[in-house]
Amino acid sequence: MIRFADSTGLHPANEFPRRYLWTDAFAVCNFLELYRRTGDDTHRQRAVDLVDQVHHVLGGHRQDDPRTGWISGLDEQEGRKHPTKGGLRIGKKMNERRSSESYNERLEWDRDGQYYHYLTKWMHALNQMFLMTQDAAYCRWAMELAKTAHAAFTYRSSDGEKRMYWKMSIDLSTPLVRAMGHHDPLDGFITYMVLQTTAREQGVGASVPDLESEIADMVAMCKEKDWTSTDPLGIGGLLVHAYTLTLLAIHSHFEHIGLVEDLLYCALAGLNPLKADLVFTVSAEHRLAFRELGLAIGLRAADNLGNLLHEHAGLRKRPLLNKHIDALTAYMPLGERVLDFWLQEENRETQMWTKHRDINMVMLAAGLCPDGHFNGGS
Repeated sequence: MIRFADSTGLHPANEFPRRYLWTDAFAVCNFLELYRRTGDDTHRQRAVDLVDQVHHVLGGHRQDDPRTGWISGLDEQEGRKHPTKGGLRIGKKMNERRSSESYNERLEWDRDGQYYHYLTKWMHALNQMFLMTQDAAYCRWAMELAKTAHAAFTYRSSDGEKRMYWKMSIDLSTPLVRAMGHHDPLDGFITYMVLQTTAREQGVGASVPDLESEIADMVAMCKEKDWTSTDPLGIGGLLVHAYTLTLLAIHSHFEHIGLVEDLLYCALAGLNPLKADLVFTVSAEHRLAFRELGLAIGLRAADNLGNLLHEHAGLRKRPLLNKHIDALTAYMPLGERVLDFWLQEENRETQMWTKHRDINMVMLAAGLCPDGHFNGGS
């Protein structure tokens, strides 16, 4: 994480830092967990500085864009008070597609804009900052981002159902990819639930926006969805979500424990073909480390969830929940294999690793020290 801070222009601060929203969301949580474990305030300060830098870089227009200032359109003073009201850019190297340009699926991956699932990751990072610092500004920024993202990314289709766009323009005025992300409604529902619960339990609910209507929208979009994925990163996300919802059930009387069982079932369905696949036996040159490391983080969350079953009698009375956790224990060594593989220096010298160095470094650190990514560091 120290190397990441240096190489991306966080510390020492660079005039033109390299910021990328997904990577930086994980980095914030990493720094907070390092502070929690060591008591070294340097790590906490890096988290504070990174949030500030992300807001000023990704909350503002690109250097190669004729537009200037905050992407929200607020003036400088108001923008500093509400840095997330216009959302946050992804941080891609290429500028967003202009309205006069035709859609190119390959190029779109390299173009800037806003991704909903990146914004939910940043909401989570801001929530963790609030829990660590007790500075209510972080909670307000997370809630304001949730409001902005929900309003921009959701829409009502011709059949009257609520849907979501996968990618929006930098100013949130135009959908760039109209398809809905597989897990985006789930990401939104769980993130909103956590934000709302945190605000109420920490006594700041009256001073920040309320997300009840947004939560209701996400509940409707999540009904009868199959969350199964064979993507290691997607499976890892399902396992983290299952653990987060279980914590909500224990501490905040969240009643839908059946959703936890559904998420574990879908994760197992994805893991079964993955185990038989040779994805973890091919050479490093053909592997995307950050996707595998997402699975390692998820398996740690599943292990924590298993511990919760032993500690809480109410959870032990759920036979399906216990059955799924028992089945997941067979996959726990898979997470350790992933970490061991990417800890070997020769596997981090390939072109594929260096092409995604920033996100790979941060995700490897998160795999080694994942508790900062779970709600409240629990």
